Amino acid sequence: MAGNTFGQLFTVTTFGESHGAGLGCIIDGCPPGLALTESDIQADLDRRKPGTSRHVTQRREADQIEILSGVFEGKTTGTPIALLIRNTDQRSKDYGNIAQSFRPGHADYTYWHKYGTRDYRGGGRSSARETAARVAAGAVAKKWLKEKFGTEITAYVTQVGEKEIRFEGCEHISQNPFFAANHSQIAELEKLYGQRAQILGFRRREAAY
Repeated sequence: MAGNTFGQLFTVTTFGESHGAGLGCIIDGCPPGLALTESDIQADLDRRKPGTSRHVTQRREADQIEILSGVFEGKTTGTPIALLIRNTDQRSKDYGNIAQSFRPGHADYTYWHKYGTRDYRGGGRSSARETAARVAAGAVAKKWLKEKFGTEITAYVTQVGEKEIRFEGCEHISQNPFFAANHSQIAELEKLYGQRAQILGFRRREAAY
């Protein structure tokens, strides 16, 4: 399977499956001397982790990050950084009834058609859980950009379906489950969620120098 490694100067290779022992990534190209601890990464993982609101999967995972290599005495060494997140709440038996069938709208069929095999337990590598490793790697990159260039990255939802979300301030982003930079329209978004419609969302990313 291709596509597990991305980047050029700062490369990230992710590994692991939704219902395996764990998942993580290898970061290559991070310069030496960057102060880095688990807590620098954990904050972003806590924002992403499942079970934090009724709008996301109710799987309960601590998503506790472990730094296995590439950091010595609190600073990066310039060698590959290995990050690991152990799975603790995978309930594979819940997927037994789809072992011989494909879920509509999921990557089950396309994965099987392309590779001749699939992991039906939560989708394996096709699970959204794989993004946890990317979030961890992004936290490292984000810290380096801030310390080296003073660059801060901010992302927020600007539109859900046809509903545009007005920008009211970045301070609202972490205060609602939709990551919207808005407080007054949250009730409208809750109503859209209640309709259980398949709606397209748009997100805006900003870099401040």
